[in-house]
Amino acid sequence: MNSSTAIAGSLLGALLLTAFPAWSKTAIVIGMQQEPTTLDPTSDATASIDGMLTHNVFEALTSVTEQGEVVPSLARSWTVSDDGLTYTFDLEQGVTFHDGTSFDAADVKFSFDRAMGADSVNPSKSIFEPIASVTVVDPATVELKLSRPDAFLLFNLAQGDASIVAPESVELAKTAPIGTGPFRYDSWTRGDRLTLARYPEHRNAADVQLEKVTFQFIADPAAASAALLSETLDAYPGFPAPEMMAQFEADDRFAVEIGSTEGEVIMAMNNAKAPFDDVRVRRAISHALDRTAIIDGAMYGQATPIGSFYPPHGKAYVDLTGMYPHDVARAKELLAEAGVAAGTVMTLRVPPFPYATRSAEIIQAQLAAAGLDVKVENVEWGFWLEEIYKNLNYDMTIIAHTSPNDMGNFARGKSYFYGYDNPEFTALWDQIKTEADPEKRDALLKQGQEFLASEAVHGFLFQLPKLGVVRKELSGFWKSSPVLFQPLAQVKWNG
Repeated sequence: MNSSTAIAGSLLGALLLTAFPAWSKTAIVIGMQQEPTTLDPTSDATASIDGMLTHNVFEALTSVTEQGEVVPSLARSWTVSDDGLTYTFDLEQGVTFHDGTSFDAADVKFSFDRAMGADSVNPSKSIFEPIASVTVVDPATVELKLSRPDAFLLFNLAQGDASIVAPESVELAKTAPIGTGPFRYDSWTRGDRLTLARYPEHRNAADVQLEKVTFQFIADPAAASAALLSETLDAYPGFPAPEMMAQFEADDRFAVEIGSTEGEVIMAMNNAKAPFDDVRVRRAISHALDRTAIIDGAMYGQATPIGSFYPPHGKAYVDLTGMYPHDVARAKELLAEAGVAAGTVMTLRVPPFPYATRSAEIIQAQLAAAGLDVKVENVEWGFWLEEIYKNLNYDMTIIAHTSPNDMGNFARGKSYFYGYDNPEFTALWDQIKTEADPEKRDALLKQGQEFLASEAVHGFLFQLPKLGVVRKELSGFWKSSPVLFQPLAQVKWNG
């Protein structure tokens, strides 16, 4: 190589380093367990829709921090009347949807009226039930009148179910959603990936480093691990392979975090059909379950057992795991009292998530020890939503309820997939959701946990942990999840 060639090569190298400095990455690939069947969080209960789109593509009036604090979003401030029945929201101005149309109070009214309508398919329609009217005061101000106080209103308005959509583009929400968030929808290759792109017109766009976000759908634990190790993925914040955590902890390329979620994992029983409409049968099954063995076998010890429907990290938590100690003899006694013969066949239909499929195998053996012949059926997510969630076509199932403040599910009556309807609990939940005093509300929540455990409505298994595996050069991912969404505006590569 002559001297002129060497000099030219050095100059080219310097130019390349200047043009592409170290850690100037603006793209990221994130692993996801669950691919949704639709992209509209206001019409489908699938948690991954919120995980990808809420407060990334869609925004709401409020948001929530990792610590669970309610903060402004599309509403920059609000006031509440002394009687707690009137909320007045002062909206951000100059905001546009990704198609260029403007956002104002009329879009809020449209979104809420749609969610509250008689033909609404909103999966959390109940959060809008206290709202008596939505009034556009002016383009920058909207007023909500409530029929009763609602202790959870501002928190609930941050959820994906309360995303603000525009009448001009709402029909696209299921397949090509348009919101006001820091990222816009780019593409969806079904069965493979979903891609978002930075929205340069967002009011906080200057603070967003990532230009492109790709969610890769990989549910299989072995495939998820391989994708991280090969650096096909940069992060997997809901990692499905607890047995692999030690390997990633020992790998200098990754940061490993074990946080909490709002996800109570339950073995749901269809209370609307025999024999699960008999509390003795439900209590028998609860005695037959060995949570320690389930957690060790399905989660490799990485989970906290629960005895009712409330997260162990919550302020009002009551440890009720001792109410139904593992006792096969007692389980058999209760089944006999209820007239359930040994060898009775039951089905356990489970969705395709590792925590569910692994738990099912262990539970099948535990219930067999109590004399029940449990047939495990592994079903696809779309089938689960249609047949179990919508049509109540099941005996038992295993699912994580990842929404916050969702004890009210037990007050939704026999049409909800639990098939559970108890006027006494419904009255208690009515007290809980209207109690403004935090200490009094916590006391009522404790009563609620004790009531549900006493009724053995379901087999309460464990709190789903948040297992995160992320490249060390990345920051901005939440360790714990107080809500279903994960804002990505602050995620960035660091030098």
